[in-house]
Amino acid sequence: MISAVAFLGNHGRKYQQNRHNIAWLFARNLSFLSDIYFQTKFNGQMGSIQHFADREEPLYFLFPETYMNLSGQSIGPLLSFYKLKPENLLVVHDELELPLGTVSLKWAGGLGGHNGLRSTKECLGTADFWRLRLGIGRPVHGDVSNWVLSDFTDDESIILGQVFAQMDDFFLQLLTKKPENLAKKWQKQNLLV
Repeated sequence: MISAVAFLGNHGRKYQQNRHNIAWLFARNLSFLSDIYFQTKFNGQMGSIQHFADREEPLYFLFPETYMNLSGQSIGPLLSFYKLKPENLLVVHDELELPLGTVSLKWAGGLGGHNGLRSTKECLGTADFWRLRLGIGRPVHGDVSNWVLSDFTDDESIILGQVFAQMDDFFLQLLTKKPENLAKKWQKQNLLV
């Protein structure tokens, strides 16, 4: 079962609407997060829920403020302090290899060149953790770095609102059930169909 959720992104006003920050944009749409008290801890903003749905153990939420490429320096100390296992971690992040509107739940595996995942693996000593991949697509032309640090267009933001609304129930299930029971259905879901 998931014990900690890390939403990867870059902190600061200029990054708020960036494609790289899709996990933070998604988190802002989760109604229950507004009831959680967040504090500066573990190089980020950390909050917890002691009793969530039918869970008996606490659930931790983290927004690393180390910038994307050093996310592990925030996630590692959280897991270490609370003695949580990497296999109970869910990392929510942007995914170039999936088109906008596509969501994928993945266990372990390769890092796909994602520096936030690379940093997490380095700090945890393993890539064996859950990932919730939110598609942002690849640029048709131009540099990938510029693409991930560019803002979503107005039309894309409308699409994101629709996608996030459809993900709400799934995300609640993900926090209250075994992720392996949901992984097959959510291996690659296009929510725009």
